[in-house]
Amino acid sequence: MTLLGKFRRTALLSVALLATCTPLARALEHITLANGFELDCVRREVVGDRIRLYFAGAGENFMDVAPSAVVRVDVIPDPPKPSPIHRPATAASAAQPTAAELKEMLARSGAQHNIDAELLASVVHAESGGQAHAVSRVGAQGLMQLMPATASSLGVGNAFVADENVEGGTRYLDQLLTRYHDNIPLALAAYNAGPGAVDRYHGVPPYRETRAYVARVIREFNRRKSILLAQAK
Repeated sequence: MTLLGKFRRTALLSVALLATCTPLARALEHITLANGFELDCVRREVVGDRIRLYFAGAGENFMDVAPSAVVRVDVIPDPPKPSPIHRPATAASAAQPTAAELKEMLARSGAQHNIDAELLASVVHAESGGQAHAVSRVGAQGLMQLMPATASSLGVGNAFVADENVEGGTRYLDQLLTRYHDNIPLALAAYNAGPGAVDRYHGVPPYRETRAYVARVIREFNRRKSILLAQAK
């Protein structure tokens, strides 16, 4: 059985990076038009005597309006970035796994949930840098940075126990992949910003942190797969 046959979700990654190529430096703008319509756009530019409003999503989605039609522009702020911080392990926390132990955990959970272990490793790399006792500023915990409520709903008793965290995080990513029909950028965006944000914007939310996160995970995945391919030659 081929690698793509074994891990059906890997096949989508060849196009996943293209889906994250919208600009990261611009904040979303809420536009109010003179006719009463309101809409969100990712950027504006002057084209002749019109203003072109670009919308989030695949391809170049835009609408041209007269300058007089735009009566108000509000910048929608990005959510605060949950930068991981680290604290010493508590007595209830298990030891930091070795690289070999973590690799085995990821392989086991990946096989169980039909997700490429290198994709899981890329999520761990982006979320915690491989630190089992990492805690974000908003309280996400462990290798795959599970929020306490999410961890509880997934049956994770202690998010600082590496194998519990990996199994819970993999199960959650599996649920998101199923929800978004194996669309990996959407599943990763939902893992970072929550399914509500993805559903609200009908795609990867226009948050700098989330778009950078999706691109970072996919870049790391591609790097890991390139190394494996080179080693196999």
